[in-house]
This record gives sequence, C-alpha cells and structure tokens, in this order.
Amino acid sequence: MTTGEGAIRLRPPRNTLDPRAVGWWRAQWLLLTAAPVAVLGILGALIAPARFWLWTPAAVLAAAGLLCAVLFPLWRFRTHRWEVTDEAVYVSTGVFLREWRIAPMSRIQTVDTVRGPLEQLFGLATVTVTTASAKGAVRIEGLTHEVAAGLAERLTRITRGTPGDAT
Repeated sequence: MTTGEGAIRLRPPRNTLDPRAVGWWRAQWLLLTAAPVAVLGILGALIAPARFWLWTPAAVLAAAGLLCAVLFPLWRFRTHRWEVTDEAVYVSTGVFLREWRIAPMSRIQTVDTVRGPLEQLFGLATVTVTTASAKGAVRIEGLTHEVAAGLAERLTRITRGTPGDAT
C-alpha cells in the first residue's frame, strides 16, 4: 500500500452485482439441497422400516435448504460490491465473515473470465484476477457476460500500461 496523494486505501467498492446473481445463488442452494433430499427420499421409499428415520431428516433438510435459498442470496447481494480504478481492483464479499480485498494493478498477473453452465443459464460470468498475493485470486462473481468481458478487457489494458511494483 502506498501513502500520500493517490494512495490505494481500503474503502467500500461502489458497484453492485447484477440482480440475476440472486437467482443464480438460489439455484446453487436448491441444487446443493436437492441431492441429499432426493437420496433420503428414495431410500425412505425403498426401506419401509426406516421410512420415518429417512423422511424426517429429508423434510428438515429440504425446509432448511429452502429457507437458505430465500434468505442468503438476498443478504449476499446486499453485501457484495466491486470496483475497478486505474490503480486497483476493490472487492467486498462475505455474509457472516466480511472480506475487503484490494489488488493493485501492478500486482495483477492474469485476468480470466469464467462462465459455468449455471452462470450461462442466468446470463452471468465471473472475472478472476490473479495477483502476486499469497491470499490468492480476487473473484468478482455475478456480472453480466458483457460487463465481465468489458472488465477483463479494461483490466488487461490498464495492467499492460502499469509498471511492476518495485517492492
């Protein structure tokens, strides 16, 4: 981090994610919950003596998964932010454990855009900014494909013109 005029400092990023990210995260929760609920439900149907002991946890898990699918994506959407300036990439993530990360342009090594099958279904993409940090890459999820492609292009252009960090 630098000090003085034009310093890179910890601050809340300005940009929100695309609202479709809420649906994408809900789908992830529902898919994560559906697999064990289906296994317990099928086993309960096949093993009559254990039906109560299989269907009860299936019902509890289904209710918990549905509740999480409704609440957590909304909460996550309100807390996730990102911003790119000529000096750094700022990302704020987390629901319970909040994390603010800054990736100075001089430390960026690669910029990747990823679109998994579920992201494609929702028209979203993730930009991964790999830095020379032991903490790992900075990820900006829940962007439209167009915003992600433009962001990757912008980051590549800025980092190409940014001299490496001498520290």
